[in-house]
Amino acid sequence: MVETGFTPFNTMVDKANRLLKEIEEAFGWPKERRNQLYAALRAVLHALRDRLPVDEAVQFGAQLPTLVRGVYYDGWKPSKTPVKLGTEEFLERVQGDFPYAIDGGTGRLVHTVLDTLKNHISPGEWEDIKSSLPGSLAGVLP
Repeated sequence: MVETGFTPFNTMVDKANRLLKEIEEAFGWPKERRNQLYAALRAVLHALRDRLPVDEAVQFGAQLPTLVRGVYYDGWKPSKTPVKLGTEEFLERVQGDFPYAIDGGTGRLVHTVLDTLKNHISPGEWEDIKSSLPGSLAGVLP
């Protein structure tokens, strides 16, 4: 656990680190790839956030761990969402924001990150997200 000297901050950092570690383990990546892992989480979160209707994006964001929520909302322009993206455009957007080679491709990256995030939000919210996306894109979600 990271010690910041302020218990609520320690808890926030710990929750974010646990989420990153879960994604890291799902990929089988070594800890040395933590910067890439953060970039993967950010790319997937931003693509999903920008594709969701504003109300749904906010409901999803409210369930994320606090530090991850900050990453999620960073740079968001709600007046310009939702951005209409099909599956290919969604994957291209993630790939454009994640400039690293990925074993298994961008689809695996998206699936792994979202599958881990799914465990940190309510099942009802996950179903709301899936129903907010077009059928072809909903198929990318775990």
